Amino acid sequence: MNKFFRALIAGWGAKKMGFGCFGTIIVFIIIYYLLGYLG
Repeated sequence: MNKFFRALIAGWGAKKMGFGCFGTIIVFIIIYYLLGYLG
């Protein structure tokens, strides 16, 4: 998967969950890692 799209999807998912600033960063990293693992 393209890294740009991976970051975009991870960012969107993290923002949708809305855990605040620190939580969003954690969720972004988790989603980014999972997408990299799957793709």
